Amino acid sequence: MKHNFGAGPGILPHEVLKQAAAAVVDFNGIGLSLLEISHRSAEFEAVLDEAVKLVKELLEVPEGYSVLFLQGGASTQFAMVPYNLLPSTGKAAYVESGVWANKALKEAKFFGEVEVIATSKEANFTYIPKDYTVPTDAAYLHLTSNNTIYGTQLHQFPASPIPVVCDMSSDIFSRKINVADFGIIYAGAQKNMGPAGTTLIIVKDEILGKVDRKIPAMLNYQVQIEGGSMYNTPPVFAIYVSMLTLNWLKSKGGVEAIAKENKAKSHVLYEEIDRNPLFKAVCAVEDRSDMNVCFVMENPELEKPFLKLCDEKGIIGIKGHRSVGGFRASIYNALPITSIYVLIDAMQEFAEKNK
Repeated sequence: MKHNFGAGPGILPHEVLKQAAAAVVDFNGIGLSLLEISHRSAEFEAVLDEAVKLVKELLEVPEGYSVLFLQGGASTQFAMVPYNLLPSTGKAAYVESGVWANKALKEAKFFGEVEVIATSKEANFTYIPKDYTVPTDAAYLHLTSNNTIYGTQLHQFPASPIPVVCDMSSDIFSRKINVADFGIIYAGAQKNMGPAGTTLIIVKDEILGKVDRKIPAMLNYQVQIEGGSMYNTPPVFAIYVSMLTLNWLKSKGGVEAIAKENKAKSHVLYEEIDRNPLFKAVCAVEDRSDMNVCFVMENPELEKPFLKLCDEKGIIGIKGHRSVGGFRASIYNALPITSIYVLIDAMQEFAEKNK
């Protein structure tokens, strides 16, 4: 058995994979593959409608918001957000909490002034910046809720006098959020929602249409809303698997129930890291992520032997990002707590052998 701690594309529920595999051959008994039916067919429109409905239900999306399933990943949203929201003579406020936040603010600079109001770059992003003032004259505030590379997470969102835009790619659907606190939420699917290929966007309708530039149709939120996520051929398979995953989440009791599971998983793993003399966590305790647990060896020479032991035990994707080193256990929604205990057992066994 494999225990998938990969950072992304991440683990998906086994039952979802079985359903998706069957649909590739014969979708709902219609005699055609999901991959070859028209995106304008009644069969796929029902899939898209169900996916949107589940997003609204699971996240309790209020009236006045539109839900989109687009392409291009969160990286396209780095440009799409300022294209639609940042006036050429205006400015946007960004909190730089990691690599992806840095990439987002670099893209925004093509469209207007960017003010980095807080950063943790000087500490290699080992904490979430706090105690900053949000400028009232900015078009929006951009945040990144979870930092996969560094293992930090924003556990409390700041009160903001301006619309908040948040990249939630790596922790969407992992915990309860108040959608009404945000102007735009965007998230690549490939952590907690589905396979790579589609991106979820939840946008407050009233914040659109306030820039004077011309926006290409594919990058225009209003055009995509009017087209119902089908201005062009949508990523049919990725949306279908996302719909299945959201149904799976609903069957487990929804976001509130999965949040308790995620807390339990991260708690026991951090407890072992703090207890085990061979390992140590790398980021501020109050900012530790429940999705990506990053840790290193006290003795770096033991890293390769530990990775070898993990491989023998079917523990996959545990190696840390090159900019941090060490190890990264990504514990997304579909990873069972039994896999956490397999990793903990490996850590304890390795510590016994290397006293």
